[in-house]
Amino acid sequence: MKQFFSLIFVAILAGVATLGMYIWFMQPNTLDTTTATTFTPTPTAHKVSNTTTTFSNVDFTVAAEKTVNAVVHVKQYGISRNPRNFMELLRNGGTQEKRIQGTGSGVIITEDGYIVTNNHVIDGASELEVTLNNNKSYKAKVIGTAPTYDIAVLKIDTDEELAYIPFGDSNTSKIGEWVLAVGNPFNLTSTVTAGIISAKSRDLNEYDDNIQSFIQTDAAINPGNSGGALVNTQGELIGINTAITSQTGSYVGYAFAVPSNNARKIVEDILEFGDVQRGILGIRGGTVTPKARKEYDITDTQGVVVAHVDDNSGAKKGGLKEGDLIKAIDDVPIKKFSDLTGYVGSKSPNDVIMVLVSRRGKELSLPVTLTKYEIQSYSIKEIGVEVANPTKEYLKQFKLDHGVVINKALNPKMQRYQLKGIIVSEIDNKKVKTVAEVKQLIDNKDPGEDIIISLVYPNGEKREFVFQN
Repeated sequence: MKQFFSLIFVAILAGVATLGMYIWFMQPNTLDTTTATTFTPTPTAHKVSNTTTTFSNVDFTVAAEKTVNAVVHVKQYGISRNPRNFMELLRNGGTQEKRIQGTGSGVIITEDGYIVTNNHVIDGASELEVTLNNNKSYKAKVIGTAPTYDIAVLKIDTDEELAYIPFGDSNTSKIGEWVLAVGNPFNLTSTVTAGIISAKSRDLNEYDDNIQSFIQTDAAINPGNSGGALVNTQGELIGINTAITSQTGSYVGYAFAVPSNNARKIVEDILEFGDVQRGILGIRGGTVTPKARKEYDITDTQGVVVAHVDDNSGAKKGGLKEGDLIKAIDDVPIKKFSDLTGYVGSKSPNDVIMVLVSRRGKELSLPVTLTKYEIQSYSIKEIGVEVANPTKEYLKQFKLDHGVVINKALNPKMQRYQLKGIIVSEIDNKKVKTVAEVKQLIDNKDPGEDIIISLVYPNGEKREFVFQN
């Protein structure tokens, strides 16, 4: 029995010794909790419009209160001549009209009732109705549109002073900055959602002819938000919500807004001139690629490579050359082509900008005066042809001092007529001298109104055709 208890005692002693050795050699040393200093991590601060704020104390209520009454619900009505059923077709001969309603949002930008929205919100409307946050409704008229930028300006008439949202500086907004999207998604009026700026100068399709340089945000935006406000935490307008990227048609995490600096410039041009006065550098080029780096001996990986400089352009007169790498404009970094188009798009013809270029490893700062953009071609989709500005020498062959030339047919039907090279001398019995004049005449026509074009052939023959708009 004594031997048995002796064995148990030895086993227990061995176990205690083993445990002690493990704790001494294997476990990490720890601080005495009675003397250790406790450290609590501080949340990282985000700089929002020159105001330091943290995730824990960010307050959206001020921005919401300042903006929710200045974002309106836009309803548009159009006319359809299609019968709804077979009985209507027999009874009305196919002329049954019905009102089609589309909805979106708009932002009041002046206390006397000027509103900015998206062009696609009001496109094709025969009647517009705007409803304020207090449920008062007004008829709205279109002051002007800029389809290329998807911006439109509306006006409502009222005797009261309206709440409005002041423009902020979208150039100073930063990735990671808190923003609010205010609008009317799915007809849910006066809806506010929050997020951050996810990216800037976003081009959704680099092969698209339209100028794109969007602010990307993860604030929830859905159908009906189009034309609404993207605001910072101070309640300043930094963007017009325009598009989402989604396979379902609803928000999946990505939304895009026209920067406020571009929108403000477009609005000012429409109010002063009736259309957008676009300033251009006068270059062709693109973002840095391995091919461009090799061709022009460029070591940088970011910037815009100048592949061609137009004659008589501001870039030519300012000293830009093929092979230059544009790195900044007015101290604003230019990392890709959409950075350049976005910044220049906020400027006007005759504005002087400072262009920082790298040329053979040497940096140069060149003053460039922007020139006015003149469209060189225009697709008359209602007719099915594209027209371009001809040279004076080409017009002399037709014994004309005005007109535009048909550049190409846009559909098989018009291709049969072999119209390429023929002059369009008049539209609706009005002489046209430039593509811009053609565009203005077509844009000002009412839906359903006929278009009369006068053609001049090389042999001097003149013909007149009528197309339904």
